[in-house]
Amino acid sequence: MIDGGLVVGIVVAILVMTVVVKTAIIVPQQSAFVIENLGKYNRTLRAGFHILIPFFERTAYKHSLKEIAMDIPEQICITRDNVQVGVDGVLYMQVLDPERASYGITDYLFAISQLAQTTLRSEIGKIVLDRTFEERGAINGNVVKELDLASEAWGVKVLRYEIKNINPPHDVLSAMEKQMRAEREKRAVVLTSEGVRDAKINQAEGEKQRVIKESEAQQQAQINEAEGEAAAILAVASATAEGLGKVADVVKEEGGDAAMRLRIAEDYVKQFGKLAQEANTLVVPANLSDVSSMIALATNIVKNTKD
Repeated sequence: MIDGGLVVGIVVAILVMTVVVKTAIIVPQQSAFVIENLGKYNRTLRAGFHILIPFFERTAYKHSLKEIAMDIPEQICITRDNVQVGVDGVLYMQVLDPERASYGITDYLFAISQLAQTTLRSEIGKIVLDRTFEERGAINGNVVKELDLASEAWGVKVLRYEIKNINPPHDVLSAMEKQMRAEREKRAVVLTSEGVRDAKINQAEGEKQRVIKESEAQQQAQINEAEGEAAAILAVASATAEGLGKVADVVKEEGGDAAMRLRIAEDYVKQFGKLAQEANTLVVPANLSDVSSMIALATNIVKNTKD
């Protein structure tokens, strides 16, 4: 037969263990427990070991203080140009005030999810379809701004929102592909025409430079030729003058006049003979046979020059 005192001791031990289990709380890291005293908010417990007052205090809410990533399901949005697109995204948030997150709203996750969808529809409705792909950053920023204002009273901080996919209807996608193809073809034609134009400009510029270089070379050649001819004429003139000077010196010497007359006579006969060979018709002076008179005339010219 079991002793009654032993039974009472076992019951008391079980009751004590139950009370300890119910009142001893270990709060994990990055977590917060909201404690109520007789149904009224009492305090918020952070990470660590805590003891509650038995039968008076209880853990009403448990919150994670880590950053939460919540998937926003795809929804149909209508752009400003009346095109329906399916848009989904990811929302990042964090509980900053466990008390307000517990008593400010029933379910802050559901509320923020619904508010994100309505805000996104509003933002998509402000722009046309073509700009929805370009303005992702602006749309994300506007959604975060609106959600953060609303969630401040709930003790939740909305960190960022990212659009994952924008899915237009198939007919719109087909039209966009045709438009992009036409733009690429247009760009290709423009680039080709610009290339042809640049090639023609370069060719014309090259031809221009060639003509200029040729004209400059021709000009320089003419200058060089003229300078050469001038130098040749100057050399001939200098040689002639020097030769005439020597002839004049020789004439002054003894026997110079006789040598000069002989030279003139020889040259006269020689040149007249050439004239007879080159022409069929000749006009000769009346005293052609009088060679002595011709020599006398040349001698007088030389003497006058000497004087």
